[in-house]
Order: sequence, then structure tokens, then C-alpha cells
Amino acid sequence: MEQKKIGFIEVFSIGVGGMVGGGIFAVLGLTIDLAKGAAPIAFFIAGFIALVTAYSYVKLSLRYPSEGGSIEFIVQAFGNGLFSSIINNLLLISYVIMLALYAYAFGSYGSALIAGTDVVWIHKALAAGVILVFMLINLLGAFMTGRTEDVMVFIKLAILIVFAAVGTASIDMTHMAPQQWMPMPSVVTGGLIIFLAYEGFELIANTARDVKNPEKTLPWAYYSAVIFVIILYVWIAAVTVGNLTFAEAKTAQDYVLAVAAEPFFGKAGFIIIGIAALLSTASAINATLYGGGRTSYLVARYGELPSRFEKKFKNGYEGMIIIALLGIIFATSFDLDNISVAGSIGFLVVFSLVNVANFKLYRETGGNRFISGGGALLGISATAVLIGHNLIHSPRSLMTSGIVIFAVSVFSLTYYSLKKKRLAPYIDKDLEKEEVLGPKKS
Repeated sequence: MEQKKIGFIEVFSIGVGGMVGGGIFAVLGLTIDLAKGAAPIAFFIAGFIALVTAYSYVKLSLRYPSEGGSIEFIVQAFGNGLFSSIINNLLLISYVIMLALYAYAFGSYGSALIAGTDVVWIHKALAAGVILVFMLINLLGAFMTGRTEDVMVFIKLAILIVFAAVGTASIDMTHMAPQQWMPMPSVVTGGLIIFLAYEGFELIANTARDVKNPEKTLPWAYYSAVIFVIILYVWIAAVTVGNLTFAEAKTAQDYVLAVAAEPFFGKAGFIIIGIAALLSTASAINATLYGGGRTSYLVARYGELPSRFEKKFKNGYEGMIIIALLGIIFATSFDLDNISVAGSIGFLVVFSLVNVANFKLYRETGGNRFISGGGALLGISATAVLIGHNLIHSPRSLMTSGIVIFAVSVFSLTYYSLKKKRLAPYIDKDLEKEEVLGPKKS
């Protein structure tokens, strides 16, 4: 029986759910600290990078529709050798780290709502539990994943939009006057560092084979999801800056949205925003498991990971289970303040290379090399800024990132050499069959 296809609403929900996760709750305070009154502009800058990168994803998704998503694009552009092997494993560990980060945030907010404070055992139980719940939901298939995402994204966005709409009335515009802006380099830096808040739109690529009418649905879903989130983030940043002093925002940097809700929602504001945080992180976990889990199976299937990963299980769900279990270990065992930087660097590297891939394959994809080349430069610049910022403010986090990247490289090199295996020329066998029969260009 053929699996049900998903439409625009489901694909849009996966993209938005992936982006509006723990990121906006975690990085908004940092952005305000760096950009002050220009925080909304910083979010726009980051969103512009995401939108440019989405162009490459659209072109590559249409030309190479594959459950492998980003991994397929890397292989098609750079070949199936050691370089792609390292990048693929970097992407997988980045998904594990992001999954853990979302679960950690879910546990933190959940514990605060239940116990009024962050109780360690409640925090860890919730972090592990939410991953297990959505792993089981994902085992029911893409159609159920999409339907679940619809509900969570709708409720979550409704809360955030109400927060923004009600808070708009009490904005003090003097907080965003040009004299309250930090120098433009700091504003740009703020935008590049919080690019992580836009991570998640690339999960749409993994749905390409499950989508009805992909030629129309995929471009519309990519662009509308990113543009919608840009507008939402800029609006939320404006409301937050407009309702708090910079000193208040800095003091409550980790929970700045909850504090920003108090001027117009009162003490109930923390509860309301806490619920939004739970829904946001839950839907990001759902979307990340769907994309990252299926991807992990395809990589393992073609010789990338140890042989015990290679036994076929329905639709690659064993990969999803492995990703989920690793996410639980990270969420309950490690200092995610440091490890999350490694995830950020990993995704920025992958996004930069996807732009390079579209640049190289422009004849195949029909892409504009100016746009994809610009996206690659933006991604590389964002990576450099992230490294530079942490080198100054948190060198330990760079050490953690270095260890993760080194471990991934050594693992890939060792396994690649010992097993004499490499990635398949086409990650997705269905795509390979189509290519043999004749390229299906967009």
C-alpha cells in the first residue's frame, strides 16, 4: 500500500516547526545584548541568510528529490568520497545535538511550570520523555508526523502571535530609536550569531518524496516558511525590546520572552510563554526526528556507519530510533551550553556547502550562480563570526566544538579506510532509478 502523500500545510508546518523551536527562546536575550534597539534588524539579517540558502534548497530538492536531503546534495556536488563522508557525519551529530538542545529546553521550561523551579530529576525525565513520545509518533509514518506537526505549530504560533499582537500596543518606540542601536558591526554580529534560530527549514528537503505536486508545493513551502518566520521573529524582537529596558533584558537573558510578557499579561505571562516554549521545542523535536532520523538511516545503509546500523527496518526508522536514543543521552548527560556551539558550526558548514553545491550544479538545477554563491559567502562569514565571538567570550565552547569535529573526522577516516566503503553515488535508490531512466530536471 502506497504511503499517503503530504500537502503544503504539512510541509510548511515541518519547516516552521523546525525553525520556531528552542532557538527564539534561547537567543533573543543575546541578540538584544549585542544589538540593543536594533535587535529586530539583527533578526532580519539572519533571516535574509536563511532565505538565500532556501533558494539553493529549492533548486536542489526539485532536481534531486531524495529522502537524503542535504546529504544527497553534498554527494551529488562533491562525490561520494571521504569529504562527503565527514560532512554527512557532521550533519548527523549536529541533528543529535540540536535534538538534545530542544529536549533540554523542554525539560527546563516544563520543570519550571510544574515545580516553579528547575528540578533536576523532573527536567531530565521530561527531556527524555518528550523525545521518546515523538519517536513513537514518527514511527507511525510521514502522514502522522505531518498531522501532529499541524496541531502543535498552530497552537504554538497562536500563542506567539497573541503575545506579539497584545504587546505591540505597549511598545515604547524610543527603545528602538537609532540612538539606541549598537554600532552596525555589532548588529550584524548579533544577526549572524542567532542564525541558529532559523535552522530547521532544511528539513523540508527530506520530505521531497512524500510531497504532493512537489514542483509547486516545495518552492512555496520553503519560501513561505522562511518569510513567515522572519516576520514573526522581527515582530517578537520589536515587542520584547519595546517592553523592556536593556538592563531588564540582560538580567533575564535566558528567559527574556517570559519577562517581556509580564507588562501586558502580568504574572500569567510566564505561564503563557512557558506553554509556548514547550510547544515550540516539542514541534522542533518532532520535525528534527523526521528529517534527521530518516537521513541517518540512508547514510548508514550505504556504508557510512557501523554494520549494525545497516539492517533494514521499515522506512529507515531504526535510524530515527538511534538518533532519539543518542539525543536522550546528550540531553541528560552533557553541558549543552558548550555542545550547542558545535551544532551551530555544523549546520552553518552544511548550509554553506549546500549553497556551493547549487553553485557547482547550476546547469543541472537551473540555479542562479550569483544567488547561491552569495549564500555560500554569507554562510562562511556567519561561521567565522560564530567562531570569533566564542573565541572572545566562550573559548571552552570552541574546545568542545573542536573535539566533536575531530572525533567525527577520525571516525569517518578510520571507518572509511578499514571497511573500504563509501557513500553510494545516489543516497536514495529511487532517485538513482530515475537518473538511469533519464534526469528529471526542474
